[in-house]
Amino acid sequence: MQEEKRILVADSLAKDGIDILQQHFSVDVKTGLNEDELVSIIGEYDALVVRSSTKVTARILEAGKRLQVVGRAGVGVDNIDVEAATRQGILVVNAPDGNSIAAAEHTIALMLALARHIPQADASLRRREWDRKRFMGVEVTGKTLGVIGIGRIGREVARRGRGLGMHVIAHDPYVSAAYAERIGVELCELDELLAKADFITIHVPLTQATRDMIGERELSLVKPGARLINCARGGVVNEAALLKALESGRLSGAALDVFAKEPPFDSPLLDSPKVVLTPHLGASTQEAQVAVAYDVACQIVDVLNGRPAAHPVNAPMIPPETQEQLLPFCELAEKLGQAASQLVDRHLSQVCITYAGQLADMDTDLLRALIIKGLLQRVTETRITTVNANLVARERGLRVIEEKAADAGHFANLITISFTDSGETRLLSGTIMRGEPFIVRIDRYWLDFVLRGYQLLIYHRDRPGLIGEVGRVTGSADINIAFMGVGRLQPRGEALMVLTLDEYAPPEVLAKIRALPDIYGVQLLEL
Repeated sequence: MQEEKRILVADSLAKDGIDILQQHFSVDVKTGLNEDELVSIIGEYDALVVRSSTKVTARILEAGKRLQVVGRAGVGVDNIDVEAATRQGILVVNAPDGNSIAAAEHTIALMLALARHIPQADASLRRREWDRKRFMGVEVTGKTLGVIGIGRIGREVARRGRGLGMHVIAHDPYVSAAYAERIGVELCELDELLAKADFITIHVPLTQATRDMIGERELSLVKPGARLINCARGGVVNEAALLKALESGRLSGAALDVFAKEPPFDSPLLDSPKVVLTPHLGASTQEAQVAVAYDVACQIVDVLNGRPAAHPVNAPMIPPETQEQLLPFCELAEKLGQAASQLVDRHLSQVCITYAGQLADMDTDLLRALIIKGLLQRVTETRITTVNANLVARERGLRVIEEKAADAGHFANLITISFTDSGETRLLSGTIMRGEPFIVRIDRYWLDFVLRGYQLLIYHRDRPGLIGEVGRVTGSADINIAFMGVGRLQPRGEALMVLTLDEYAPPEVLAKIRALPDIYGVQLLEL
């Protein structure tokens, strides 16, 4: 009996998410664990769910021998060693949509608080002071809002900025001018944005490329008197340079929800009267916590049940617009790889994958990874998943060539794997028929059979009575034949017989079949 899958929730998670997980699997909630404690228990779990508190290190991932997936209930994954997870074949998923509205609203709240000195005025009044002149603010209507990064959150901020009557400009090297125009913003270079914007808001992830993205040089370019808001990630803004720009008066103020070190208790920014501060509250709404918990829980359930995740961080994803058409081919791709790996009797150095028909117009990265997984899993002790399949192929010196063709012959779609074995070019072609994965061609022979279970391939000369002789051998061994098909080049010529068996055929049975007259070769595929 298959062992029940177990999930560890290592940070606080909304009840809605835990309820979904508990409907399918065994769930343990253990928060506040340090690295050593996690290393000692993670080997018992198939999935790990975290928010931002738990640091998922390489040590933890290496100890997670059963781990299939790490889910981050939120957007950023900088607390997860994604590279180490990829090496281990562990999928990392996040919930990029759930807190977009919360983060965008918090950004606008900080912008307005900054423009009107709301926190400082509140603190003054609580000290029983009535000093209205000290807190003269500015209006945001008619001002220019510069949005750095117009992904999900940046797009929502831009929309709200326009609603406040602001002119919105944006910098994002990964979007087109047409896209920017469609969402109502003017695209420009970073230096131009800094020089024009009255309010600058940042919405990019923390990566090697974005660390200290806003430093001393960039802050020297800002429009005098501008205000800066960061609800993205600490480390994107160089905090020493920010303090210098505030003290010099180049910036009128800043609002920060994130910091390079959290909590930032030793940061001099906490003592600046020009800074509005919140303790990483961008996603801290009841609605957002429910949304991200629900999102990541659904993905964990999908992954552990063998379905693709909606938001994979380190693996190929299926674009939503092609998901319905592409999903049925996932099993076919892996099974084709498995079949090919059992047909070859030497080390593979190169395979060519051809996608024909409607598949030629789709993103086939996931299918490629599944084919590689099927090809290599039987020949290496490394656990191979769609996450690390391409990496393992490179490490083993396997060159994978992909081609696409519009014509799939008599089929709507066809996947063909070709490779060289002992100097001979071998071919395997498969498709989906009646919702099942079928092989429709092996080498020169056209025939069709479902790619599951035990498939006995018998290369022979086509002659009367041979099928009965094979049947007597399997029958005497109490092996039931569920299906039989023959592909032949011509009557009484070379042919390939395929038998689908309900039971495993041991080597001695294969030897008896191989000894029959006019049989050239016998091979059992275990799928």
